[in-house]
Amino acid sequence: MDILLLIIGIVFILFGIVGCVLPILPGPPLAYIGLVFVQLTSSSPFSSNFMILWALIAIGVTVLDYIIPIWGTKKFGGSKYGTWGAMIGLILGLFIPPVGIIIGPFAGALIGELLIGRKSNEALRSGYGALIGFLLGTGLKLITSGIITFFFFKESYSIMKSALANIF
Repeated sequence: MDILLLIIGIVFILFGIVGCVLPILPGPPLAYIGLVFVQLTSSSPFSSNFMILWALIAIGVTVLDYIIPIWGTKKFGGSKYGTWGAMIGLILGLFIPPVGIIIGPFAGALIGELLIGRKSNEALRSGYGALIGFLLGTGLKLITSGIITFFFFKESYSIMKSALANIF
């Protein structure tokens, strides 16, 4: 049974890593589910505090991933319209993966700023902020999912070794 749980956990880990670059999939929460499958094995390697902490981190990073592009737009001088444009661009970009996911926030912030009469260099700076925010959010998701993956495989190795020893 432990081997089956680990195989299912690996699938979630892989989807979690893919989800870091494809916003259609929530990367860190899926990777976290991989940890849950390791926890369901007979050895239950993680403490409840560890599991709660990583659940909160996975949820927090997922929420931040939607906030950081908006923050980037504001940080680089974007207005309310640029911020709304970045949000709309991110949502519309989901329908044109993977290029739309990257260009959507940038284009949305740029268009939002141009619509209110901002100069093109100011609008570009706002779009650049949205792009930087998107890249920061993606990086944060990759780091989080990478750490979760490390813990998953660190514990899976010893569980798999024990399970195979019992079989043979």
